[in-house]
This record gives sequence, C-alpha cells and structure tokens, in this order.
Amino acid sequence: MNEQPTRETTLRLEAVNLTKRYEDGVLALDHINFAVQSGELFVMLGGNGAGKTTAINLFLNFLEPTEGEARINGIASHREPLKAKQHVAFVSENVMLYGNFTAIQNLDFFARIGGKTDFRRNDYRDVLLRVGLPEDVHDKRLKSFSKGMRQKCGIAIAILKDASAILLDEPTAGLDPKAGHEFVRLLDSLRSEGKAVFMSTHDIFRAREIADTFAILDRGRIIMQEPASNLAGKDLETLYIQYMAGHNNSSVAAAGGIHA
Repeated sequence: MNEQPTRETTLRLEAVNLTKRYEDGVLALDHINFAVQSGELFVMLGGNGAGKTTAINLFLNFLEPTEGEARINGIASHREPLKAKQHVAFVSENVMLYGNFTAIQNLDFFARIGGKTDFRRNDYRDVLLRVGLPEDVHDKRLKSFSKGMRQKCGIAIAILKDASAILLDEPTAGLDPKAGHEFVRLLDSLRSEGKAVFMSTHDIFRAREIADTFAILDRGRIIMQEPASNLAGKDLETLYIQYMAGHNNSSVAAAGGIHA
C-alpha cells in the first residue's frame, strides 16, 4: 500500500465547496471552503443566521449538502455518515444531557452508546477532574448544574470518545468570565494533544485568546479567513465590524483574504 501524503493524515475537517440551499430557497451556505488540521483551533465568527450552525450540521450529517462535501478525516459525512462520526465529537451551546442522571452516570451512558464499555469509575472521575469539575459534584444530578458545569460534562464526554476532531457550536455563550476562561484553557489542552477543533462563536474576546485561524461567515459566504498570526496587534472587533460593513456594501472584495 502506498504511503498517504502527510496532509491527508493530518487534515481532520474540510469543507469543499460546501453549499446548502433549503427547500424554501434560502441559501444558507454558498460554496464555502476551509480546512482544520490536527493541533489547530479554527474559529468561525458570524452573526445570527450567518450559516455557522448549518455548517456544523452538515459535518454531523444532520443535513444533506446541496453541493460540495463536509469531510471528517477525509470521509464525506453525507456519503459514509456512521464512519465519519466515529472521528468527531460535538458539543453544542445547550448540551443535551440527562438532568436526572449524575455526572458519572451521564458519562457512563454516553460512553456505552459510543461503544466504550471498558471505562471504570476512576476513568470518569479523572476526566471530570480534568475538565474542572470537583469530586464533590460527580454524584450530583445534572439538573442542579450551572450552564458552565454542563458544558464541562459535554467536553468530558467528547474527551472519552477520543475523537480526532471536535465541533463546538457557541460553547462559551452564557458562561461567566471564570467559566469562560477555564473553557479556553481546556480547549488549549485538547489542541496540544493534536485534536482539530472547530468553534463557531459570537465571542470575539474568547476567540482572540485561543484561535489559530479566524474566518468570518456572513450570509453563507466566508468573507475573511486568516491565520491569527496575521492579525496580531489588530483590534479584532473593529476588523470584524469593518469586514461585515464592507461586505454588506459590496466593497470588500478587493481586500486580502477574501473568499468569493
């Protein structure tokens, strides 16, 4: 068997001309292209209705693309959804866990659904401690948890899955500053382990702390995509507003980093 190129072995998430037009004619995504490598945290900024969640839903095969592909480890998610999902974990803004289960019970339930049957209580304890949940809450029901604590449980489940790629949809929304800071530190540790992390967010402040690559999505189109190193020393919030205003006025197309 021929050895695969390095790029194919490290590329974890890829959108290739990814397009979604809904039945009512709304074009939610318009031929977008981006890639996320191992050990990279890619942040997609954009307002409500920009298409960020649609993109994530296409990777998870919750939606079928109209054109193009969403690939996970080189696997087109709409062609081989079960195979693709083996390599990705997902944490949404409102983590859907069982409120009447304890933290330990939630981890055990979702691990077993994912085919992981060899974990023991100490494994669950260790991962909950890693994400910042102290041992005195491990046996408490999740209905008593704050949003930040529930997010940590969601990340713990993603860690147990040991997927090479992680999708996050507005993960810091509603978190207090302390919880937001802890969440960013956790993402940094996952990136250092070689995970490819894609995060959609409105939270420019947190994005600036952590991102390796920024993209701005507006009305289904990527209007800016740059390595964070290219934006060092720049006011990201001002830049975001300028790009959005420029795109809305159809005058930003001549700027660098634009994807038409």
